[in-house]
Amino acid sequence: MEASANSPTGHLLVVDDDREIRALLKRFLTRQGFRVTTAADGTEIEQILANWSIDLLILDLMLPGKDGMAICRELRAKSTLPIVMLTVMGEETDRIKGFEGGADDYVAKPFNPHELLARIRAVLRRTQLSPQPVSAGDGRVLIFGNWRLNLSLRRLQSKNGTLVDLSTSEFDLLAAFAERSQQVLSRDQLLDLTRGQVEMPFDRKIDMQVSRLRHKIEEDPKHPHLIKTVRGGGYVFTAKVERDEKPAA
Repeated sequence: MEASANSPTGHLLVVDDDREIRALLKRFLTRQGFRVTTAADGTEIEQILANWSIDLLILDLMLPGKDGMAICRELRAKSTLPIVMLTVMGEETDRIKGFEGGADDYVAKPFNPHELLARIRAVLRRTQLSPQPVSAGDGRVLIFGNWRLNLSLRRLQSKNGTLVDLSTSEFDLLAAFAERSQQVLSRDQLLDLTRGQVEMPFDRKIDMQVSRLRHKIEEDPKHPHLIKTVRGGGYVFTAKVERDEKPAA
């Protein structure tokens, strides 16, 4: 286990069994202003987390002993610590498994350190955009206007029971808005919150997603009242949002 000096940028924990990768990442990320602690396997993670405040975990999937996926699941069950997974496997199914295990992002080896840096910064920005509390209770159903948004089931339903077919990116965008009601969100912030999955110019991507979403939830998409455009700022979700403390199954 090895740590670098303090840094105001953030404290990263790199867990990888490859000594060269640990050394490379420590040098590179330290130069970018981060404090970096490294470990060779998962046995030291609990001790490190108990002794230091870690802002983000860079976790290799293929570790000796307990693998990165198991570690990720265990951490996610008790912590919201941001996790970026590293793996030599680049198949789409492996990436999906990583996200299902609780990872916030995924980078396949071999990787460009600058790409990893961009992913780290994006995840940190995204996690710093903490949802605004909308009411007491732990309900995973958000209610606004004539809509019920079930975050657990990833389902949007009108009050009369009609289900609305949303794509993955549309649902993620609506959830980002609803959890941050009354908060102006820039296009860059929305890209971070929805992980920027669609391959098109960034500004265009968000505008297209907002347009499609408006056509599904607004009474008059040309004159929207739920998702308002903020000139020079991005978008704001204007609806009052409440949590259903006892959501229906």
